Parts: sequence; C-alpha cells; structure tokens
Amino acid sequence: MPGFNKHIFVCINDRPPDDPRGSCSAKNSKQIHEHFSSEVKRRGLKGTVRANKAGCLDHCAKGPAVVIYPEGVWYTVPTLSDVDEIMDRHIIGDEVVERLLMENSKGE
Repeated sequence: MPGFNKHIFVCINDRPPDDPRGSCSAKNSKQIHEHFSSEVKRRGLKGTVRANKAGCLDHCAKGPAVVIYPEGVWYTVPTLSDVDEIMDRHIIGDEVVERLLMENSKGE
C-alpha cells in the first residue's frame, strides 16, 4: 500500500486542569481530530490523507497542537472553522496557513 501524501497528527493528550503544561484535550482537541477525520472522508481524500490522534506532542500549552507531514508544519487549531481553512488551504492547496502557525514552532 502506498504512503499518504499528507499526514495530520492531532494531540489529544489529557492532563489534569492544574498542570502548567496544559492539555490539548481540555481545549477540544478530540473534536478537532474528529472534524479533520470527517473532512478527509467528506472530501474524498481517504487513502491519500490521514488524520491521526497523537499522544503528547510537547506543545499542549500552545494547543490544540496539530502537525502536518511531510512538511512538518505546526499549527494551533482552536476552532472547527480553522480545521476547514487548513483543509482548504494547506491540505488541498499546499499553502501554509500563516495565521494559525504555532508560535515559535520553527526550528523546535
């Protein structure tokens, strides 16, 4: 089976509310993942694009953390409409969505 053209990893790490490192799960990352998955299917991209749940990506304080490969682009994705924009512009259009880039993600 050939590999995917794009691979979307969504952190769904769950930490206690008082953990200073934050928790992507507490920021609705499970719904973010579900929306990415449903959009992949709805847009007919199954088999070429994969949306996976990920454990901690070490950026929960900046989350919900999402990284897209093969580009290695890190996003903070707070809303379902942001998922739609990433699907339209990055996944379909190969354009980085600058406004959603995770702060200090270059070189991390």
